[in-house]
Amino acid sequence: MFVTSSESLSCSAPSTASATSIVSSVLTVQTKGTGFTDLTEEIAKFVREARGREGAVTVFNRHTSASLTIQENADPSVLKDLTTVLNRLAPENAGWIHDTEGPDDMPAHVKTMLTATSLQVPVLNGELALGTWQAIYLIEHRARPHRREIVLQFVGGTN
Repeated sequence: MFVTSSESLSCSAPSTASATSIVSSVLTVQTKGTGFTDLTEEIAKFVREARGREGAVTVFNRHTSASLTIQENADPSVLKDLTTVLNRLAPENAGWIHDTEGPDDMPAHVKTMLTATSLQVPVLNGELALGTWQAIYLIEHRARPHRREIVLQFVGGTN
């Protein structure tokens, strides 16, 4: 068993903000079919336009065959490998009963269930508190292009 000693932990000084503002917007994304779309800059722009200082931004996907994730933004092979894993977990030829919208529809629902439809990212000093190699992605699970709506909502203090 590994126990962390208190000497290996540190915490920054707390910052305080009153949740005086709630700012919402809908981001429309036209996908090109299966794949990842980096939403990070558009979400950061929304936070700037909301004048968000300290708080959190919620990113909510209004669809059941696309999803959201926070993943590495440096090496594109990570996204390719993630696509491979999702396709292995929910292949098109698995004998799905629901196939009204085509063979990729039910696997898309499963992939959405395995990932996320909503994310929350802290906002510190007016910036998304993402790590150096993190980006926020919309994952399109359907083969054909779709128009997706993402609800953005900042809650917190503004400047």
